[in-house]
Amino acid sequence: MTLVPVLSPEVAAAKQAGSAIVALESTIITHGMPFPQNLKTARRVEAELRAAGATPATIAVIDGQLCAGLTDTQLETLAQAQGVAKLSRADLAACMALGHTGATTVAATMIAAHLAGIAVFATGGIGGVHKGAEHSFDISADLRELSQTPVTVVAAGAKAILDVPKTLEVLETYGVPVIAYGQQSFPAFWSATSDLIAPLQMDDAANIAAAHKMRARLGLPGGQLVANPIPIEAEIPQSVMAPVIAQATAEATAKGISGKAVTPFLLQRIFDLTEGRSLDANIALVLNNARLAAAIARELI
Repeated sequence: MTLVPVLSPEVAAAKQAGSAIVALESTIITHGMPFPQNLKTARRVEAELRAAGATPATIAVIDGQLCAGLTDTQLETLAQAQGVAKLSRADLAACMALGHTGATTVAATMIAAHLAGIAVFATGGIGGVHKGAEHSFDISADLRELSQTPVTVVAAGAKAILDVPKTLEVLETYGVPVIAYGQQSFPAFWSATSDLIAPLQMDDAANIAAAHKMRARLGLPGGQLVANPIPIEAEIPQSVMAPVIAQATAEATAKGISGKAVTPFLLQRIFDLTEGRSLDANIALVLNNARLAAAIARELI
């Protein structure tokens, strides 16, 4: 019998009412920024969803229980917790079986959202193919998850620290629809545009929702990636970010940092090198993604 996540009272009420729900990941809380800024940001994102007509369902494993939606007390506890596991498909079950607490990445959040019957998920950026993957084979599980779990993921593209062209190639190989919202250019996370053209473009939430429904009718596995550009007023242009990312990546290589430690190291160094601008942009794009995800979720009701 398939496990059903524990629903918060707010999410349970939304399910009962048949109203819009949007899943949120929790690694941005535990691994993305320090307390109390992480808690403040998590509350802002949840509030943004509510204001846009959707119920937030932050996903996490709390003492072995897979939760879809956290109470404010749980959110505050998670924001201050130490030693929280970072969970993807490979380690989600082990964390639960051992009764531990873990925060979910894109892949694990998609799994939990699908189990809870939630079709839309808002995040910052997806994982993908890391630079140098031809030697390390370091490719995020997020990409395969998008190919097999039917959740529409709204993100500001792939994290710009990645090899984005190879990431798009892998998504194409896996048959994942990559939809740029409102533009042809594939957004570059902190930057609104890039030199890459997205395979698909859609300009309203109704069309994105219609495509989600049509995939289900066709019996196609997997979800959709909706690449939503950061608002122009909040972006850091690629001309500014490219040398910063290159410097942070070179430092990671010199220090021998690999595996799950790469992304947190790079994000922290980029934060330092941009004097905090990268984090401000990250918060702005997550809020923007929440608004679009709410609009798509409302169209799916």
